[in-house]
Amino acid sequence: MNLMNTKDDLDIKERLPENTGQGKPASKIDLPISGMSCASCANTISKTLGQTPGVNSANVNYANQSAHVEFDSGETDLTHLIESVKSVGYDVRSHQTELAIQGMSCAACVRRVENALKAVPGVVDASVNFGTERAAVRYVPGFTDESSLISAVEQAGYYAAPATEENVADQEAEAREKAYIQLRNKLIFSAFLTLFVFVGSMPGLFPFVKLIPEAIRWIGLFIFTTPVLLYSGTQFYIGAYKALKHRAADMNTLIAIGTGAAFLYSVVATFLPDFLPQNMRHVYYDTTAVIITLILFGRLLEARAKGRTSDAIKKLIGLQPKTARVIRNDVETDVPIRDVVVGEIIIVRPGEKVPVDGEVISGTSAVDESMITGESIPVEKHSGSQVIGATINTTGSFRFRATRVGKDTALAQIIKLVQEAQGSKAPIQRMADFIASIFVPAVIAVALVSFTVWLIVGPQPALIYALVTFVTVLIIACPCALGLATPTSIMVGTGKGAEHGILIKGGEALETAHKIDTVIFDKTGTITVGAPTVTDIIPMNGYTKSRLLQAAAAVEQGSEHPLGDAIIQRAKTEKINLPEATEFNAIPGHGVEARINGTMFALGNTKLMSDRQIDSESADDMMDQLANEGKTPMLVAENDRLAGVIALADVVKDDSRRAIEKLHKMGLQVIMITGDNQRTAEAISRQIGPDRVFAEVLPEDKARHVKSLQAEGYTVAMVGDGINDAPALAQADVGIAIGTGTDVAMEASDITLIKGDLMGVVSAIQLSKATMRNIKQNLFGSFIYNTLGIPVAAGVLYPFFGILLNPMFAAAAMAASSVTVVTNALRLRRVRI
Repeated sequence: MNLMNTKDDLDIKERLPENTGQGKPASKIDLPISGMSCASCANTISKTLGQTPGVNSANVNYANQSAHVEFDSGETDLTHLIESVKSVGYDVRSHQTELAIQGMSCAACVRRVENALKAVPGVVDASVNFGTERAAVRYVPGFTDESSLISAVEQAGYYAAPATEENVADQEAEAREKAYIQLRNKLIFSAFLTLFVFVGSMPGLFPFVKLIPEAIRWIGLFIFTTPVLLYSGTQFYIGAYKALKHRAADMNTLIAIGTGAAFLYSVVATFLPDFLPQNMRHVYYDTTAVIITLILFGRLLEARAKGRTSDAIKKLIGLQPKTARVIRNDVETDVPIRDVVVGEIIIVRPGEKVPVDGEVISGTSAVDESMITGESIPVEKHSGSQVIGATINTTGSFRFRATRVGKDTALAQIIKLVQEAQGSKAPIQRMADFIASIFVPAVIAVALVSFTVWLIVGPQPALIYALVTFVTVLIIACPCALGLATPTSIMVGTGKGAEHGILIKGGEALETAHKIDTVIFDKTGTITVGAPTVTDIIPMNGYTKSRLLQAAAAVEQGSEHPLGDAIIQRAKTEKINLPEATEFNAIPGHGVEARINGTMFALGNTKLMSDRQIDSESADDMMDQLANEGKTPMLVAENDRLAGVIALADVVKDDSRRAIEKLHKMGLQVIMITGDNQRTAEAISRQIGPDRVFAEVLPEDKARHVKSLQAEGYTVAMVGDGINDAPALAQADVGIAIGTGTDVAMEASDITLIKGDLMGVVSAIQLSKATMRNIKQNLFGSFIYNTLGIPVAAGVLYPFFGILLNPMFAAAAMAASSVTVVTNALRLRRVRI
């Protein structure tokens, strides 16, 4: 894939350093800029780039939307230039790609792959996830391409390939299964031979072994151990060699040096015994074979457990139907799902899955959407209803028009979001990655120091003791546990959220959510349903409720006002037949009137009644009371006589009060924000019980209120659903969008609640707390294990208690630590939210 001369993206060239006249290396680069709307934008960017340290000159061309920059490559780089452009509200066009990485064996590998990718000119950022074995890379197009990124990974000693969406789950599952089987076969082979090595090395436990002369027995142990080393353990030595080639060290390095040292010492003792004093002629073939076998066993368990951490993605992908029944040339045809195009008419029968997203054009049914929204009750569908791909039709048949197919469907977007979240890093993980990157060299240093100390001051035979502690320190150390502690928990946590209709965009949002102490809810569409509903029907002067509703709904048939539509919908719900209305007249700001069966009806406010000389004084107290409850009361009159009052309101969702009570029990402050007047806001407030209310807030001021609370020291979550909520969602520490809202709100948010249930806010925070607790348990366990294990392996207990750890026990402990971390992360799947 060559992006160097694409028409859409400008060339970016970083030339060889030139002499600037001051002896400093100079580079030239052309950046493709997005967001410029006028010549003054170009001047702003040019000025900002020119003031960036290390930049010699910057010229921005508005016509071709590019910036030509000459800079000192010793003082600044591409990342800093992009940050400068972003600091004034513009951006540099960049692409993001995902690579599937193979060959990583521990957390140190993560750092090496990340560094290799970040070193590629044009790469803005690279994040590697050990748990998912994927790399997310953001780069400037035209400067580098996918093949260059793959080449950089391969040069670092690993394998990489584009992580394409097409059949990626099947391919990854197949690759994982193949690797698992290979690992299992190596383990079986190793365990079989190791059994003979172990028995042959323990004449005290197995007396019959003493019948074999020592020299012959040692040669036999060498013959059995060598295949274990060269076949079952080959991956450790190849990995160590690749790391050494790049002047690095990882988990393989520790295993290779430890087992290699024990094996080579044993070979010398077996075949060149004269090189060693009599009291130092010992063999450690059992140490070599048992360590390799135990580590393989640990990796086998770890591989199986890691495969289960991505179960949520597999479940989501498994929801996708394979075929769709479409109408082409007036004929029903079953076609593969990938061949469906927007606009085609699709037939769905009872029990079948809805293949793609669309709009019902005929038929009625109830559709089970629980796999997407988490809502257990099937949703009624009729003409005009939206249907979601992968949901299950339960009763009737219907036809719908495809509106979104392929990667644009709701399910595809959910899968993409969850994959990105599982591949992201929480801030706490960056610390663990850094420690893991320096961990292996530090362990090797400790092992060498331990070897030297025991060789100088240890009891005789000092070389034997020094060798044992050297090998034990190398083997017991486990950076893998550190590397797995965070990503496995994030993978399971985000997957758990997806299963419950909570889409978390990344590890950072998941981590921040557990610190939230203040939740701001937008009122309309979030706390309330977002549409007017008839709440009160109060008949007067001999009218009944049904007759009053019939008259009001009949008049409103000619209206397009949302309040009128709400009255009509209520009449339809109660199955009231509506007579035809004539002479319809809408009076702006007052109400409507129409003639029904020769009788004139008016529907509106007191001003309309006054203009029509209709006495409405008897309803004044009732009108005031309804208004104080946050409702909109409307008077209904027949000719010159008052017939009654109908009140409407944007009613509170059933779960809003329960969600706010739960948040209060968790110790969180709850705030409601709305553009409504103070009286309406207070009426809603009395129903749900927030701690504070911000009323009469203009859309552009919502973000200002969030910022003000943050300035007071609060960690703020903003929950909203509309376009006007987007700035506040972006400003908040965690933005939570209601899935029934606008795409803009969901784009600006960190967490999306698919089904619009406010209990999802509670669940998201609970999930965040559970995940962070799990991560901290993993990290604490990993740190404690290594902090205590390495000194014990070095022999600090020997002077006091005479205890010196056997390398074989060290190998068992090391294998157990990684498996424990992954198993602990899997406990998140049982968390109740």
